[in-house]
Amino acid sequence: MNRFGALAMTVCLASFTATQARADGLPTETRHLLTAELAVEAAQAAMASCKAQGWNMTVTIADRSGLPKLVLIGDGAGPVGREVSRRKAYTSAILGVSTGDFTKRLETPGAFNPGVYDPQIATGFGGVPIKVGTETIGAIAASGAPGGDKDEACALAGLAKISDRLK
Repeated sequence: MNRFGALAMTVCLASFTATQARADGLPTETRHLLTAELAVEAAQAAMASCKAQGWNMTVTIADRSGLPKLVLIGDGAGPVGREVSRRKAYTSAILGVSTGDFTKRLETPGAFNPGVYDPQIATGFGGVPIKVGTETIGAIAASGAPGGDKDEACALAGLAKISDRLK
C-alpha cells in the first residue's frame, strides 16, 4: 500500500471512530405513543357523548405532530365540521394546549398569534391535547355541536374515556 492509501485509510478509520464516539454519547429519549386502539376508543366515546345530546359531529384524533390519526364522521355531520375538527386537533397537538385556552391567550393585547404564520391553526373551542404527564402525544377535537363549548365537552368526554391509561 502506498503512502496515499495508508493516509486515506487512517482518515477513514479516524472518521469512523469519531462518529462512533459521538453516536455513543448521544442521549436517548423515551416518548409515549398514542395507539390506534386508544384513538378509536376516545373518538367513539366523544361521538357517543355528542350523539346523546342530539348532535351530528366529526371527531378527529391527531398524533403529536398534528397529523390526523383518525377521523370519525357521524351520520348526518356537515362537511365544514370535518375541516374544522382537523384544524382544532392540529392546533391542540402542536401547541400542547386546548384551542379554548389558545383562543383566550390571543385576547391578551400584543399576544403572539402563530396563526399568522400557519393557516392550519384554529381558534375557538373544541380541541384538547392528549397528554402523558406534560408530554403531548396527540389531540382530540370535535366539531358540529351548536357552540364550541359543546364541541369541547364532547372532546373531553373522549379524553376521559382513555385518561386512566395515559401514564
